[in-house]
Amino acid sequence: MFRTRALFARSLTPLADRVLVRRAAKEVQTAGGIYLPSDKAKAKNEGEVLSVGPGMRDVSGTLHPPTLVAGDKVLLPEYGGTKIDLNSEELFLFREDDILGKYTE
Repeated sequence: MFRTRALFARSLTPLADRVLVRRAAKEVQTAGGIYLPSDKAKAKNEGEVLSVGPGMRDVSGTLHPPTLVAGDKVLLPEYGGTKIDLNSEELFLFREDDILGKYTE
C-alpha cells in the first residue's frame, strides 16, 4: 500500500493597508558586461504588487481603499518591509504608505 502526501499551496491575503510585493530579480551583470557574485549583486528597488488589502479605516470608521492594485509595478524603499517565504518564493509585505511610487507605462 502506498501513502501519498498532498502538498497544499498556501496563500496570503494582506489586511488593512498592507501590500504583498514580489521584488524584481537582482542584477548579476553590469551594463559593461561584468558578472557580479550573487552576494554582491544589489537588489533592485522595484517590484510587482501581487495582492492588496481592503484599505485602512479612519477614526470615524470610513474605509479608505488602497490606490494600488494587483499587477502594478512599484518603487520600493531600499530597506523595510516584512520578508515572507511563501511556497518557496521570497515575498515582502509593505504598508501602502511605505511604497515610494508607482510606475506607469
